[in-house]
Amino acid sequence: MTLTESRELESFDLRTLLSLEDRGSDRFQGYCHAGSPGRIFGGHLAAQGLTAAGRTAPATAVVHSLHGYFLSSGDPRQPISYEVGRLRDGRTYWSRQVTALQLGTPIFTLSVSFKLPEDSTDRQGEMPVVPAPEDLPDPYERWASARADEFRDNKTHRAMDMRFVADEGERERGSVAQSVWFKPNHAFPDEPLFHAGVLTYASDLSLASTASLDVQPHRSLMVGPSRVLMASLDHAIWFHRPFRADEWMLFAQESNSATDGRGFSTGHFWTRDGVLAATVAQESLLRRVDLPPWPRA
Repeated sequence: MTLTESRELESFDLRTLLSLEDRGSDRFQGYCHAGSPGRIFGGHLAAQGLTAAGRTAPATAVVHSLHGYFLSSGDPRQPISYEVGRLRDGRTYWSRQVTALQLGTPIFTLSVSFKLPEDSTDRQGEMPVVPAPEDLPDPYERWASARADEFRDNKTHRAMDMRFVADEGERERGSVAQSVWFKPNHAFPDEPLFHAGVLTYASDLSLASTASLDVQPHRSLMVGPSRVLMASLDHAIWFHRPFRADEWMLFAQESNSATDGRGFSTGHFWTRDGVLAATVAQESLLRRVDLPPWPRA
């Protein structure tokens, strides 16, 4: 089966992935796909949690930050219940606390803050200079060829395109970095909450792998077995400026710490025209697996 045939056979878009059933009384239900066998993909879980919180905030308010903790791996075969607590309703800011449960047990907690847009001075840094996504190879082609069974079980390629900038390796002693272009396979209507959810989903696709770049690349670029056990522990996003997540966005990431079985990574999302849209920080479980060195392509 070719890559194109795989996408056409099992395609689905992020609108389906982020949809929730309203159960009333600020409770919602959804399903999350696996990120690795038997484990829920954390970016999907966080994006649905944000969606649940946004359903209880005023339509005029936009999300400006979220902070989540992953409590257990979860089961992609079981439904997830999202219970939203209305912590504060102010004149400018609204705070929500979301608890995601499976079979009555919390698997994820999320704090989300919304605010009314306001006029103010605007200052930001400059976007990194990198090749355009059209000039970079599709990593899914190599993934589908090198590890067909793993690729077939993966859900990400059915919803999201990505392009890796050439390996940046070690930037300075103890620091590693990578930059990735992301774009969903479908366009979406102009709904800021939904676009924030799509960015949240994408933000967990490569941050943990950034923390392990000194050991191995992202799994879509590997040709041998993984030498690292990885899982998201906590995740935070600050949304700075309006953006559309159905266009190419650059996620420039770096990691300057890995210790005690944990890796720490940060990243900035840039629109193609150079607007700094969001900043992300994540700590991940990072444990070496005793295997021979992985072969480089």
